[in-house]
Amino acid sequence: MRGPGRLLLDVPVTPDAPTARRWATQELADPVYRQGRSLLDRFIDWFVSLFDGVEVPGLGLPAGVVAALVVLAVLIVVAVAFWVAGPVRLARRAASSAVVLGADARSAADLRAAADAQAARGDWPAAVLERFRAIVRGLEERALLDERPGRTAHEAALTAGAVLPAHAGDLARASRLFDDVFYGKAAASPADDAWLRGLDAAAAGTRPAAPAARPLVDAP
Repeated sequence: MRGPGRLLLDVPVTPDAPTARRWATQELADPVYRQGRSLLDRFIDWFVSLFDGVEVPGLGLPAGVVAALVVLAVLIVVAVAFWVAGPVRLARRAASSAVVLGADARSAADLRAAADAQAARGDWPAAVLERFRAIVRGLEERALLDERPGRTAHEAALTAGAVLPAHAGDLARASRLFDDVFYGKAAASPADDAWLRGLDAAAAGTRPAAPAARPLVDAP
């Protein structure tokens, strides 16, 4: 038989609303719950705490809103800087690109043979340079590029990519490889030469894209 005290302990306790909220607050204040918070949550709390007590004059915005405005301003500045720097990088890239052929009058077949000879000797930089020249001269021989002695690798890739859009990305990559090897910024490898050989064959076997159709305009 149980005593009165034992009976009282077994009776379920139903707190009122304020008591329940107080108990929940005390429970959640336990460090065990804070340990499970993500690093992002902690960073957000820390960042917002930097603006505690900070208000926008005349508006009285809370710290969280001020923090959000600061983040938005930073993102806008970064986006504008990236947008402005893009054309600058492209212009710098075009200006620093090397001339592909110059006064070289060799045919595409001659340039391919020269690339093969350099590859046989293990001179991969020379092979890569001659292989890219062969690609450009081949496009000129097909009248996909006009013959222009002063054309740079960047210009050749840009123009050829518009005519052969399926290979535009590879042509741009090949022009960067040509410039890097030409200026000694990168070493060439047998894999580079083999990849250019494949690009040369692929470009030679690709039909140019048809020019965009112009809308018909009735004669006045």
